Amino acid sequence: MGAISLDHILVTPLARITVEGGDVLHAIKHSDSGYVDFGEAYFSWVAMGAIKAWKRHTRMTMNIVVPVGQVRFVFHLGGEDSFRIEEIGVEHYARITVPPGIWFGFQGMAEPQSLVLNIADIPHDPSEVERATLSHNNYAWK
Repeated sequence: MGAISLDHILVTPLARITVEGGDVLHAIKHSDSGYVDFGEAYFSWVAMGAIKAWKRHTRMTMNIVVPVGQVRFVFHLGGEDSFRIEEIGVEHYARITVPPGIWFGFQGMAEPQSLVLNIADIPHDPSEVERATLSHNNYAWK
């Protein structure tokens, strides 16, 4: 892939199919652009206004879906004040594919809380995660 760039983040609109008794929400298929491999899938709740930042995976490719609520994701490369902001959830149902090497944080934007699903290409490994404090960069969370 060469040098990592914020342009390597892929946002893929997803199908929400209305059916009697409750909607069907697609997440990912093996044939989808952005699918690398399957390691594990896990959910994280985030309360309205809560901020979870900053983290960077050194090996993991994330495929992030928000099936409940709305979440703002902020991405940056570190060492610069250039940010990419994507908001997904019920209002904009999509999947964000994030390659390794990109710092990210996210904020709950819906009451009472939102649900984030990460479909990762490798199982969780604490040795491949870097963390930083909320003040790690100059992003002004709203």
